[in-house]
Amino acid sequence: MFISLLVLSASMANSNHLPPLLPWEGSSISLLQQQGPLTTDFEISAGVSSPNYANTMAFVDRLVAANPTQFKSKTIGYSNSKRAIKMLIASEQGFFNAGQMANSTKPTVLIQAGIHAGEIDGKDAMFMLLRDIATGKRRDILKKVNILFIPILNVDGHERSSAFNRINQRGPVKMGFRTNANNLNLNRDYTKLDTPEVKSVLQVINDYNPNLYIDVHVTDGADYQYDVTYGYNPVFASESPAISDALNRYFKPMIDQTLTEQGHIPGPLVFVMDKQEFKSGLAGWVATPRFSNGWGDLKSLPTILVENHSLKPYKQRVLGTYVFIDGAIEALSAHKDKLANAVKKEQEFVPKQLIVKRGYSEQPDHIAFKGIGYSKSLSPLSNQQEVSYLGKKQDYDKLPIFWQKEVQHTVEVPKSFFIPPVYTDIIEKLALHGVSVNKLSGANTQPLKMAKVAQYSFDKAPFEGRFRVSASFDYVPATNVDLDGWFEVSTQQKAGELAVHLLHPEAPDSFFAWGEFNTIFQRTEYMENYALIPFAEKMLADDPKLAQEFNKKVNKDKDFAKNAEARLNWLYEHSPFYDQAYLKYPVLMSYQENIVIPAQKDKEI
Repeated sequence: MFISLLVLSASMANSNHLPPLLPWEGSSISLLQQQGPLTTDFEISAGVSSPNYANTMAFVDRLVAANPTQFKSKTIGYSNSKRAIKMLIASEQGFFNAGQMANSTKPTVLIQAGIHAGEIDGKDAMFMLLRDIATGKRRDILKKVNILFIPILNVDGHERSSAFNRINQRGPVKMGFRTNANNLNLNRDYTKLDTPEVKSVLQVINDYNPNLYIDVHVTDGADYQYDVTYGYNPVFASESPAISDALNRYFKPMIDQTLTEQGHIPGPLVFVMDKQEFKSGLAGWVATPRFSNGWGDLKSLPTILVENHSLKPYKQRVLGTYVFIDGAIEALSAHKDKLANAVKKEQEFVPKQLIVKRGYSEQPDHIAFKGIGYSKSLSPLSNQQEVSYLGKKQDYDKLPIFWQKEVQHTVEVPKSFFIPPVYTDIIEKLALHGVSVNKLSGANTQPLKMAKVAQYSFDKAPFEGRFRVSASFDYVPATNVDLDGWFEVSTQQKAGELAVHLLHPEAPDSFFAWGEFNTIFQRTEYMENYALIPFAEKMLADDPKLAQEFNKKVNKDKDFAKNAEARLNWLYEHSPFYDQAYLKYPVLMSYQENIVIPAQKDKEI
């Protein structure tokens, strides 16, 4: 008790700079176990601290020892610091391997905690729920579902623990760091797959094929009354609208009711357009596939992103997470067939076009919102008006919300992509994404298109360890290509939409955009004038059309006419000695008949 009081005092001291709290005393407090078998470190600390990695793994072992017929732990991977990433599998019948679970009549839920290690609410909430299963208090849970639970995904960030990792979050007393040991944000890695942690998750999804994926986070940003916010890409902006609709119709009402009955306030997953003026409206975010829920949307894997409110006390957030997961499990059990039908519908549908870039709409929708009152005053530190939240309820009847409804760029969906055999790393990543790949043999018998870079720019600073690239393209026929030994990726498959976002160079989270093909931007052979000029003279003499094109450019473009280097470079580019791979995206495409792909240029470049 003395230790708990010290921890509680430290927790209060570390949150004195945060806005005042609304009082809370939810019914979910009854879920806490004061003393007994498998009391968690969180409960022993009076709900203010979370165990370190060693104690976390020890508790996993204690859970398994307490219920070995229904619980099993499995190492799904290792961080770059060689820490094991553990997953606990819970099954009423003891179906622990992927094949057994696939044949189970129960749906499977994958719950992931600590992808951002400072946002660790899901770990302590699930330890309580699993304890209640192990001790017989919640025998009903495993009658409804199978559970896959990753208590800490970012195991290295978890051990970079400090009381000063998140300035706008109330607890735990010490929390992990946002990024992994390589300073990479795991929830930006779902397409490029640079981290062993996210690779491990995707392998679990491939092996176990869960019916629902829950990723537990904690927010940044503004103050409001909601303590548990959650969401998924909205129906109008989803690549799996049938799944979003099913989550809206059948899951959300049950989850919200469960949370409300236990004294929590569920809310929408939204952000603020202007942090200095809350009343200006909310930002309705649509996740791209670099994020877990954006990736799940394209994968046709029902995925819910939980964002507990950072300004609420840790105990309240953890209890809210327990209740949320309880409600989600109940909804999955009750509506598994409806969700499965939505998944089947989305897996069978591949659109002719995909939206790859969205913008916020100029005209807002309006929603009712449970806010917190605030005032503004001049800060001598920033020398501008700053917001202070007052700890008092302020309800908005019609708060503007700006959704990312504006379609800024679409791409035609190819029939297939063709990858040269040298890009084995891309093939390995596609396999982790669950994308089917076929190795070809024999001659090519179909017309192919090549994307040739017209303009490009690299980011001025690295992002997630990479210099990303933006480009516009001209699409030209690819001729005389021997596809023997190449890899074909058909878009007419369950993961077809995801494959397009990964392989189409204009998609913002494609392998191309993340820099996987940056070698096409370098030239390694150059020419000498004394060799080029006599060759070019003969080349123009032998090709009157090319000579006419050159003379036309000289006569019409004064800058070109005066620039000897530009003139010679033009001639070199039109010679057979020029590097034929320069600025050419090596992944080729084939299209359905009668589809014409125009030369597209990005207006932003």
